[in-house]
Amino acid sequence: MDNNEKLEQITQEIMELFEIFAPPVPIETMLQKPRNNMWENVDPTQLSGSFLSITDRYSPRMSLARLLARHITISQWGRAQGIFDIVQHTETLGTFARMLIMPRDMVMGMTQSKRNPPTMSTYFEVPQEDAEARLSDLI
Repeated sequence: MDNNEKLEQITQEIMELFEIFAPPVPIETMLQKPRNNMWENVDPTQLSGSFLSITDRYSPRMSLARLLARHITISQWGRAQGIFDIVQHTETLGTFARMLIMPRDMVMGMTQSKRNPPTMSTYFEVPQEDAEARLSDLI
């Protein structure tokens, strides 16, 4: 199993643990209320404005997704899953963040005609360029 496939499976496990079955993925809630103390909770309202990228109306959600990916990666739970080693050695934090905010099962559950960057941007509440990158990840 390659590293991306392992991250995809871990993402699915996280979605199941949080009982998330449809977009948009509640990234803020996941940061604030981790299940089973999987990682330390974070209050997104305490983040500085310089942390959040505001190039698109959905850019802050991607910033939070990257923060969530980072927290999961460095947590004891993430280390036990092998995420830390994958992300540290392959520099795939952005890829993991896109997986978290646009899980494979949710993307593939869309009709083929809706799997395009503009529609996915609205559906998952992400910038179009991230939707396009996620589609590329899945090809």
